Amino acid sequence: MGHSRINLSCMRPTEKYIRDNLENFKDEICEFLRIPSISTSPEHLQEMRKASDWLKSKMEDSGLEAEIYETPGNPVVLGKSLKAGDSAPTVLVYGHYDVQPPEPLDLWISPPFEPEIRDGRLYARGASDDKGQLYLHLKAAEAFLKGADNLPVNLIVLAEGEEEVGSPNLLPFIEKHSEQLACDIVVISDTGMLAPGIPSVLCSLRGLAYFDVEVKGPSSDLHSGIYGGPVVNPALALAHILAGLQDSKGKVTIEGFYDDLLDWGPQVKKQINDLPFNQQELEEFIDADLCGGETEFSILERLWTRPTCEINGLNSGYTGDGAKTVLPSRAQAKVSFRLVPDQTPQRIDELFRKHVDKVTPRGVEVTIKQLHGGMPWRAQLSDQLTNAVNSALKKIFNKRAVVAGDGGSIPIVRDLENLLDSPVLLLGFSYPGCNLHAPNEWFPVESIENGIRTIAHLYQEISLMDEIC
Repeated sequence: MGHSRINLSCMRPTEKYIRDNLENFKDEICEFLRIPSISTSPEHLQEMRKASDWLKSKMEDSGLEAEIYETPGNPVVLGKSLKAGDSAPTVLVYGHYDVQPPEPLDLWISPPFEPEIRDGRLYARGASDDKGQLYLHLKAAEAFLKGADNLPVNLIVLAEGEEEVGSPNLLPFIEKHSEQLACDIVVISDTGMLAPGIPSVLCSLRGLAYFDVEVKGPSSDLHSGIYGGPVVNPALALAHILAGLQDSKGKVTIEGFYDDLLDWGPQVKKQINDLPFNQQELEEFIDADLCGGETEFSILERLWTRPTCEINGLNSGYTGDGAKTVLPSRAQAKVSFRLVPDQTPQRIDELFRKHVDKVTPRGVEVTIKQLHGGMPWRAQLSDQLTNAVNSALKKIFNKRAVVAGDGGSIPIVRDLENLLDSPVLLLGFSYPGCNLHAPNEWFPVESIENGIRTIAHLYQEISLMDEIC
């Protein structure tokens, strides 16, 4: 696919437009953040609609053609500018306008939906995840369309309102509108930088297999003095099952768990371990020692390239004040596995059930439900695309991106890559410690300008490429 060359002089009016309108951009982001678009709560359906309507209006103000598509859940907002022509590449930007619940409210220094700038940080729910970062792309497009009167790429902005509840209606929407969403590259800014001043391109995401495990014993709670001994205690049985999931060296003990792992190779491992990572700073931030997991691997390898088994919640018996000598009839745990290529939630489900069946004591019954699953992902970026990203970043940060990973999951990344047959670029601008999903979420104010300018240069660099992949 050959693309017409565009005079780089168009960047001058684009940059000027960004400088002249930067304060307006900040005000608009704050306006967006004031809408409590919490997708996890049915009580906020009106606010979800308000957010989608607001976003459509701002897409149109930026020079895009915009439309709202109804789904069985929250709407999808789609913005387009296809004026660059058939010879230009098409970039699809994915983001979401829904946010996490703000609780616990008493831990917020300022109200979660009343944006406030303090010490160079914009505090509000959704500032980093993902309203603030999604909005950077709209303003970069606007800077071209209104500043230079020419967007060098065809642009599609796909914004959903259900990312925080697992995107149940997004895949059917993409499948139904696949021709309309056809693109050469997908760009997502729902991630962060390794550190301030160190731009990062994410090369991997861990997947997820999440389970509810329930152990049932007697038909009701019993007096532990009268029945304790011959009656198998479901809480003890569950503790036995869970304790055996990992050995003393941090390895998961489930047979076959590591069979499908892809080797990262010595070069990638060296790149990861050469990154400017400060273990002490992270330990001080979380107030915990980083001594868990497979100790033969570095901390960053354990965070990004190795699978894990975690207990996310436990519940059984009496947990109130004082004593109650109860032998509980049931015990429950939430158990999750973070996955790496080429593990799959389906295979882990099979292996986990076999393992639990093998180690469950007699006298109790175990029920396992898989609640959620997501595939792991590894980037497939061509040298040309990597060079284009680095060229854009160097113009703003005066340095190339470092290659990083993320231990979390964004399941839609792999789905977008497969359904649209396009490479996915993860390029975010939040900083470590931005409190995603936690009280006092924030986004660095300097990243508003840096992010918009970087994205604008990225669109320009992509337009000059001969081949995307």
